Amino acid sequence: MDALIARARFHFHEQLFETNTLTLTVADVVSNADTSSRGSKAISRKIVDILVNEHHHTVNQVDKISGQTLGKQFEMLTMQFLQETFPQLQNLRPGRWTILQLGNNNKLKTSDFAQYEHLAYLSALTAQNAQLAASLGNDYLVAPDVVVYRDLYGDGEINELQCVVDADISRMADIRRANGGKPLLHASVSAKYTMRSDRAQNSRTEALNLIRNRKGHLPHIVVVTAEPMPNRLASLALGTGDIDCVYHFALYELMRAVEEVGSEDAVETLETLVQGKRLKDISDLPLDLSV
Repeated sequence: MDALIARARFHFHEQLFETNTLTLTVADVVSNADTSSRGSKAISRKIVDILVNEHHHTVNQVDKISGQTLGKQFEMLTMQFLQETFPQLQNLRPGRWTILQLGNNNKLKTSDFAQYEHLAYLSALTAQNAQLAASLGNDYLVAPDVVVYRDLYGDGEINELQCVVDADISRMADIRRANGGKPLLHASVSAKYTMRSDRAQNSRTEALNLIRNRKGHLPHIVVVTAEPMPNRLASLALGTGDIDCVYHFALYELMRAVEEVGSEDAVETLETLVQGKRLKDISDLPLDLSV
């Protein structure tokens, strides 16, 4: 297994087992399954069986882990997968890339990037003015789960191969450090371990906020998930105009599992999502980000 992304995908799955993110409960239900859905339990169990077989790895049985903990671990592993892969694609997408898990405690917010800098000012204004806050709301300041951003370039680097800029021109270009701007947000990654009802739609709201409130170039807006149920995946993946695409942590295994233990409807839904390019495998994400 020499391909970089194949190795990283293998490692990602291994880490899901080792960090007790992908586990079995005492009742023998996989941690990403909905305990009240027979289909969800059957499909997620089949995926785990396939992965265990591929990895020669045992799946741990644990007492209940909180959904919040599982979510945070999944975010962290998604970030590590991207760190292992995307910066290596310099021949496709050169740049100095930083990939970070933001989380709620991180000091970094969307307004720390060039395209959303103005939101900090808006936030400060609404904090001082209750009427303004009531009419504008405050949901425009999103903190995505994982961000990929690009550092700015000094003039020496821009002019490395030939003289491209001088002091008199390109004085507002975002990528030029001399213009005093902020790093460029390249991608906003929403990592959702599972998609329980409305929570999945948060990703859509975040996406629309990023689209509406930006100045300049729109970052990639993607969702990575371990949700086993095709109809739940469809609730977020179907439709265009907000999220670029939904990426599944184990799409190949999911397709096999649904073929073997899913209903006819589930098979059909999954086929629609995959053929319509609304659902891809996590291994497609680094290359898609290089566009």
